[in-house]
Amino acid sequence: MTNVKTYRDLIVWQKSMKLVTEIYKATKSLPADELYTLTSQLRRCAISIPSNIAEGYGRNSTLDYKRFLQIATGSLFELQTQIEIAVNLKYLAAEKFEALFNAAKEIEYMLIALLKKIN
Repeated sequence: MTNVKTYRDLIVWQKSMKLVTEIYKATKSLPADELYTLTSQLRRCAISIPSNIAEGYGRNSTLDYKRFLQIATGSLFELQTQIEIAVNLKYLAAEKFEALFNAAKEIEYMLIALLKKIN
């Protein structure tokens, strides 16, 4: 992490930004009646992940940083649950689910490792 000058240098932030884009693309095909429910919730959870990584990084406190990384992790778990709901309802193809879930799992491992590193 010695080359990290800003939150944008964090690979976990970069990957979570890509995940947001993929969630937005995937949710475009959800039914219109899900716009204010599952679609909105999926997007808000996805946005929350890199946003909390960035906000925590910007705090002047290691304790605050850890707390925001924990919030990002919670949002990630929520997102994983919601993409599983979407595939169960047949709103997402199994292949799309696998791609999104695998990307989310990679971010999960990275967040957990980052939390351990700053502890």
